Amino acid sequence: MNRVLEFARTKLNLPFSTRQVESCKIYEQLLLEWNERINLTAIRSHDEIVAKHFIDSLYCLEVMTNPFPTNLIDIGTGAGFPGLVLKIAIPSLSLVLVDSVGKKTAFCQHVVDTLKLENVTVIQARAEEVGQDPRFRERFDWAVARAVANLPILSEYLLPLVRIKGCMLAQKGESGPLETQQSAHAISKLGGRLRIVHPVTLPSVAEQRYLIVVEKKHTTPPEYPRKVGIPSKKPIL
Repeated sequence: MNRVLEFARTKLNLPFSTRQVESCKIYEQLLLEWNERINLTAIRSHDEIVAKHFIDSLYCLEVMTNPFPTNLIDIGTGAGFPGLVLKIAIPSLSLVLVDSVGKKTAFCQHVVDTLKLENVTVIQARAEEVGQDPRFRERFDWAVARAVANLPILSEYLLPLVRIKGCMLAQKGESGPLETQQSAHAISKLGGRLRIVHPVTLPSVAEQRYLIVVEKKHTTPPEYPRKVGIPSKKPIL
């Protein structure tokens, strides 16, 4: 995890403590142990886990500064990326992790309990259900997702959760700029406005990656997100 420590300090000017580095090490070990029993991630080598999970997650903080978020929701979190890494990096962060797969939320809860992380809620649910829940709707500084859906669909999952002047963040691969163009109508309809398409280069990873940030300018119409399954079948285009 030395690369994580170096990245946090040099790239993000984030003073990682010994405890934070140790938390990352424990998190990685739990990931490897659980991955032997259930399929949490196809990334299994130490170097790939560091680059494609931990550093990739920390890169989110490049567009979340001034100030760092106080609360955040991670939709389709899987094994907890990027949400749990951001929580380790910002201990004061209030975090909600959402995934529809029970084995994945069980793993995330186990990591939370093992690391004794406070103010973290893990929920097994579909994004459409959470977006219509008054406990979560338009409550967050940031709503984030990685490798969940194409951006027109993802916008319908994330923007209803963001407060006005908050932001959604989509972590995307090489298709990011094209998806952004295809999402212009959906983003506007859901109350957002594109802020930035920020390129990211991971160590030892050839593929260009992007952080797509959309600011919430207006309240999302109450009919969005639509019922479970509808956004993916009939995206707003």
